[in-house]
Amino acid sequence: MNETLKLGLILFIITAVAASVLAVSNSVTSERIAEADRLANERAKMEVLDIAEEFNTIDEGRLKDIIGSNTNIVEINEGYKDSDLVGYTFNMKVNGYGGEITFMTGVSKEGKITGLKILNHGETPGLGANSTKPYFSNSFKDKSVDNELTATKSPQGDSEVQALTSATITTNAIVDGVNIVRQVYNEKLSN
Repeated sequence: MNETLKLGLILFIITAVAASVLAVSNSVTSERIAEADRLANERAKMEVLDIAEEFNTIDEGRLKDIIGSNTNIVEINEGYKDSDLVGYTFNMKVNGYGGEITFMTGVSKEGKITGLKILNHGETPGLGANSTKPYFSNSFKDKSVDNELTATKSPQGDSEVQALTSATITTNAIVDGVNIVRQVYNEKLSN
């Protein structure tokens, strides 16, 4: 009995030390990780709405009024150039084949998609992961938000974007997300 108690105490001490080391490690790195995420988010805003010089996040109350019950939109930012509103960035989360896909889309005040950037995904390498490739994201650029977008293998129309070969779920998830952006922009933000 005494030997069992001794082994239990040793195991408890080892796990307590390991938990303490993990807690200290987390507190040291959490600020750096948050800062890296913030910088990546800022770069993405500049990339998808490159006509803007600065961005203001729409406050939570107004965001709820704009998006209603839509939980796919995480954040909306207003983009300004010389204090003039030039467009918006939308931070979105959709469900792809491999899990959640986070991406950002820019829309100009003229009603054109200015860019799309995949921020995070768990899609299959060589298939859904191709959503990060320029040939896919660039197919959204300069598309009007007036008409619903569709994906096709050979986009030719004004409302057609590039489909990812063998990655239908990923393609549809992102296109559906961009169509949500279109709808919200048209109903709540275009003047």
